[in-house]
Formats: sequence, structure tokens, C-alpha cells
Amino acid sequence: MNEDKNLVLDASPELGEIVIAPEVIEIIIGIAASKVDGVYGMRGTFANSVTELLGRAAHGKGVYLTIDETGIKVDLYSYMTYGVSVPKVAMEIQERVKQQVLFMTDVQLTEVNVHVVAVVPEKVELPDIEELFGNDEEENE
Repeated sequence: MNEDKNLVLDASPELGEIVIAPEVIEIIIGIAASKVDGVYGMRGTFANSVTELLGRAAHGKGVYLTIDETGIKVDLYSYMTYGVSVPKVAMEIQERVKQQVLFMTDVQLTEVNVHVVAVVPEKVELPDIEELFGNDEEENE
């Protein structure tokens, strides 16, 4: 990985420096955002889907960091649960992400942009056909 993409948090001549990779911040953001009530999930890529099929969790999916001279900007792509207030959930995501990143890494985010990709309806159980119509084979015999 390229050294200049890493974030240097603290550098002291006695102890050395503390360096955090951007992937670590992406994972923190992904977990914090997915724990908000009303978030169904995060949008991932094909590689994330393959990783999850192999049994590993892809916590950083749907999170994209931009690091420039003004600071760290985050773009989150999420699915919301049907029936929630989208603006309230989006604001809760912004607050929770900023708090968790600041608490865990002492890094201040300049922007947290929430992109709602879709609203996912709740799953409706399909009725059991045998319960609805009975077992016709028993009646025919």
C-alpha cells in the first residue's frame, strides 16, 4: 500500500508515530452506520459479495473515503428499511459515524455524505399451500 495514503495521528520523538490505514477508518464507519436503527444494509461491490459468500464479513462496503487538504470526506451508500423516516436515519448515521471515528481514532471527519440507494420492504412470508387448500391427495383416495 502507498505510504502517503496512511494517516499519521501522532508523532513523538520518544515513542514514534501512530499510523492508521484508510481501510481501518472505512471499517469503523461501515460498522457504525450499519448499527443505526432503520439501516437495512450497505451497498457493496461484486468483490464484497464474493467475500461474504466465502464467509468473511465485508464491514467497509458502501463506504468511500476522500482524503485531501481540507480533511477527510466520507460517502456512504446505504439501503433503508421501509417505513422509517429517511432524513432522521440519515442524520443519525452522520452523527454516529462522526462520533465513532473521533472516539476510536481521534480523527475529525469534515463531511459525512449519506446516499440512500434504495428502500427495502419487509419480507412477507408466503402462505403454506397445504394449509390453504388442504391435502387434495388424501381426499381423492
